[in-house]
Amino acid sequence: MDRDQLKEHLTFAGELGVTGVSRDPAWRTRAEPLILRQARDERPPDVLGVSPSNIEQSAPLAVPSNAAEALASVRSYIGDCTRCKLHTLGRRQVVFGVGNPEADLMFVGEAPGADEDAQGIPFVGRAGQLLTKIIEAIDLARDDVYIANVIKCRPPQNRNPEPDEVETCEPFLFRQIDIIRPKVIVALGKFAAQALLGTDAPISRLRGRVFEYRGAKLIPTFHPAYLLRNPASKREVWEDMKLVRSLLKSEI
Repeated sequence: MDRDQLKEHLTFAGELGVTGVSRDPAWRTRAEPLILRQARDERPPDVLGVSPSNIEQSAPLAVPSNAAEALASVRSYIGDCTRCKLHTLGRRQVVFGVGNPEADLMFVGEAPGADEDAQGIPFVGRAGQLLTKIIEAIDLARDDVYIANVIKCRPPQNRNPEPDEVETCEPFLFRQIDIIRPKVIVALGKFAAQALLGTDAPISRLRGRVFEYRGAKLIPTFHPAYLLRNPASKREVWEDMKLVRSLLKSEI
């Protein structure tokens, strides 16, 4: 990080309300070794030869040897997906996910936007750049975490995903979560939080709280795109990220 990047990082951290930085590196420890995960979870990743409706129950045709291979198998199974109508509505490609396959921290957003659809990587537009700064504000790098969306294809005009699209696509997110096994999941924005938690409660009521979810702690917060329109809410996001940092440091 050069001087200009450091200055920008510190300025943004100040906007979030950061007053100091921990020098203790212990909380940055990544997920436990994969062999321990496999010993604790006897069921291997069932990722091949199944349909979205039964992707979690079917027996595997192959057992990937590590999390990266398991994620690659899921991505290969999805292929150039035609399972819902989004492939006929202008999307360019599937946007699967990116990051550390053994991350302790996972971010889940709503769906790809135009930049993400063009590049095939989640959160690369302006909102993605802000998310990167938020990650760096808790002394992590983007490569330390895993980032995905509830929906893998861009809805037209960035509209909210429809129920049938969620039903078709969310099993793939569930497999990503089960393979990665993060300690903490951050649900970015109303749609992701409501989809994961099965609620219609507004994000203003959900944020600031910790939920149990698929073996992880789930923390809803405002979407970076919302922060671009409402910068005053950065302070609330910083409070949520401090909670994330605390959970990462603890023995969950």
